[in-house]
Amino acid sequence: MPPPLRAAPIAPDQLAKTVPGPDHPPGYYGPTGAARALNIVTPVTKLTPLPPVEGASAVSGYTLKKPMALEPWLYVAALALFGLDILAVLALSTGFRFRRRQMATAAAIAFVLALVPLALPAPASAAGAERAPETTGNPADDFALQASTKTRLAYVLTGDAEIDRTSEEGLGGLSKVLRARTALEPGAPMGVDIESDELSFFPILYWPVREDSEPMSDKTLAKVDAYMKQGGMIIFDTRDQERVAYGGTQGKALTRLIGQLDIPPLEPVPENHVLTKSFYLMNSFPGRWDGGSLWLEAEPADEAERSERSRRTDGVSSLVITSNDLASAWALDEANRPIYPVVPGGEVQREMAFRAGVNLVMYALTGNYKADQVHVPALLERLGQ
Repeated sequence: MPPPLRAAPIAPDQLAKTVPGPDHPPGYYGPTGAARALNIVTPVTKLTPLPPVEGASAVSGYTLKKPMALEPWLYVAALALFGLDILAVLALSTGFRFRRRQMATAAAIAFVLALVPLALPAPASAAGAERAPETTGNPADDFALQASTKTRLAYVLTGDAEIDRTSEEGLGGLSKVLRARTALEPGAPMGVDIESDELSFFPILYWPVREDSEPMSDKTLAKVDAYMKQGGMIIFDTRDQERVAYGGTQGKALTRLIGQLDIPPLEPVPENHVLTKSFYLMNSFPGRWDGGSLWLEAEPADEAERSERSRRTDGVSSLVITSNDLASAWALDEANRPIYPVVPGGEVQREMAFRAGVNLVMYALTGNYKADQVHVPALLERLGQ
């Protein structure tokens, strides 16, 4: 929009010191080819919530009406039409002259059709709902039973309710995308206590790193090390890319957390790595933030080591490290609407984050079969000979 009549010009050397107001409203100043922006929010701006006004304000969320399942009613309508069709056939076959026996037969048919809807199983309350497994009374056995009935994505419980909720919503959203786009039909994600729960049920473990993370105990280090060396993959997400972009320091909390873990040499995802083509063709792996590198195990230089890794984990990196906050980009509510904004790419970046998640899951589950595709021409040539 054009500037208001009251707007006054600003000297170029004073733009950084100018506070927006009626005389200097926020907007673009200067010539068209070299305009500079005067923003209300600057890097030093601190946003604080408004204090509650006692007696005049209330905090509440959006009240959403749950969708009504039409499937059972459509079945009832179809049965009702079927019953009407039977009655019409009886009427036409008798020339509309009903006898007592025919009337009794029609009434019996109508009665049976009326009872059929009552015998139908109640529909699931939401898409993708799954039946809860029976409990045994033993927490460890119940956990194993729930974790083993379906392939599930898992996340580490950090003790921070907000982080844990975001992890659950994020993996839940990614699971929905996997069910819609791939042959994989994962169950609802599960949170695991890294100290006490068994990890071997889960192919992938998403681990959001808290800023105040403390080093793991020797027992937990051994447990995590065994999980990684036996084929599991852990995604460590420091979620601090936006702080790094403004001059913060990356990875301190992760260093404290896994400093004594037996970690192989790492490298950013190479251009032709299997992860870049396990499902979608990718060249970056954004989340809520963009710009952070995705780190994984470096490709072995020694052929013997490469063979050992392929035999042990099918060539899959046991460790993935990112700072882009993947779970927040994947998080969806019950109506499949995004919960958190993604910066700076908006919904296009969110779509790329979902694709990155699909690639990570496919990479963890299928191994290096995509890399073996390069040998197909040579195999076909040999078969032809």
